[in-house]
Amino acid sequence: MIRHALWQGLLAGTAGGAVMTLGEKLEQAVTGRPDSHVPARVLQRLTGLPERPGTQPLKVNWFMHFGQAALLGVLRSVMAQAGLRGPAASAKFTVVRLTNDQILENATGVGAPPETWPRRELVVDVLHKAVYAFVTGAVADALAARGSMGPGQRHAARRPGRHADAGPLPRRDAYGR
Repeated sequence: MIRHALWQGLLAGTAGGAVMTLGEKLEQAVTGRPDSHVPARVLQRLTGLPERPGTQPLKVNWFMHFGQAALLGVLRSVMAQAGLRGPAASAKFTVVRLTNDQILENATGVGAPPETWPRRELVVDVLHKAVYAFVTGAVADALAARGSMGPGQRHAARRPGRHADAGPLPRRDAYGR
């Protein structure tokens, strides 16, 4: 499972990062919001790379942006391999993506807690991270589905009243049929 999750997750996370970036660029074209260089500043502080005030290290920014996207994609792929698939799993993963950013940004002193942000900035960030999480999830789920059911799905298939598929529960009449 882990072997598949690694390459599939790197692929899924990179795809999610690419779609998130395209969405950010479209949003920025409409709103006029400037590029964020927070990823670069976080990586500089984590690694001890020199910070040069007034410069925007684009390569460092892209490396951190897509590096995080790819690496977190591995976790979403592990979820899919284990049988945690579909929109509910992607919603949970959205929280993981946001939490990852907040831990790194706040621990390095580059960012501030989200509850201190202007509401519009917070909504935009959550929206972009949700796009990343759902695209990453769709790719991870599709790749995992090419194999077999995950352990959780196999467990559900053996238990009365549980459903192995990741879709909605089937409708039942008053007699459970």
